[in-house]
Amino acid sequence: MSAPQTFKNHARIDPQFHLVIVPLLALNIGYSIYTAVHQGSVDLARHLWWIVMSVVFLLMAERSRAFALKAQDRVICLEERLRLASLLPSSEHSKISQLTPSQLIALRFASNQELPALTLRAVSQELDSKAIKQSVAEWRPDYHRV
Repeated sequence: MSAPQTFKNHARIDPQFHLVIVPLLALNIGYSIYTAVHQGSVDLARHLWWIVMSVVFLLMAERSRAFALKAQDRVICLEERLRLASLLPSSEHSKISQLTPSQLIALRFASNQELPALTLRAVSQELDSKAIKQSVAEWRPDYHRV
């Protein structure tokens, strides 16, 4: 089993995406440019179209991942708002709407015991996500992030 998740090791690489798909698509762009330069006189329009489509495929892969992460961020924000509503005293519920999405996403790593105090600190000191994550004493892992 791998080591427990912490601030230092919580960032993940998706091997299929980062180590296979993106490098192959980048290689495809390079090869497209290479063939256009070395064989472009034969059928320049086709080689230029190959370059354009190679860039489109890379952009599609990047946008697909970005859309999935954005949807996941929205779900995390909703989950954290619900969690905060149940853990914060009702007098502090107005603080929930003052949190930015990046603050909410970072707060997901805080345990239920430290979440109320860290939330109030995040709002009052306008902590960024990195500072929030570094402030977490009892890390609550998120192994489901894409």
